Amino acid sequence: MIVSLKGEEREVALAEVEAVSASAQGEYRALLDSTVTAVTSGQELSEYQAQELDRIVSLGLQTGRIRALYGPAGEQAALRTYRRLPGGREVAASAAAVNEALGSLEGRSLDQISITAIGPGVFSVSLVAGGAELTVRLDGSGARLASVGV
Repeated sequence: MIVSLKGEEREVALAEVEAVSASAQGEYRALLDSTVTAVTSGQELSEYQAQELDRIVSLGLQTGRIRALYGPAGEQAALRTYRRLPGGREVAASAAAVNEALGSLEGRSLDQISITAIGPGVFSVSLVAGGAELTVRLDGSGARLASVGV
């Protein structure tokens, strides 16, 4: 997987990977060090390197670490990086699928909408419009269409 990072995107990603690498040992440290080398030189990332960069950037974004250390511009750079990685691509694809399903409700009269808390950080949004019903699940993995009824 080729992830071409320049400027602040590269700086933030490398700083985060290097921070994790500093306390890593053995094979994991070797993976992180090879990820740093690949990002620095613009080489193609292996599946494992891309997954690990994804995990590190995701964690830094979710915890607020990246914004706290690098400010809003650093956070935006990390978000651009995340969108190019496997997790970011997957979340974008699931959001696109949900938007496509929601588009089927366009022009219909909204009869009911409700939000249900399923568990910690997990919600469902149900919409009933013109005889159609859609339920969207929202959790740490993104938005997914949970059910469709006509």
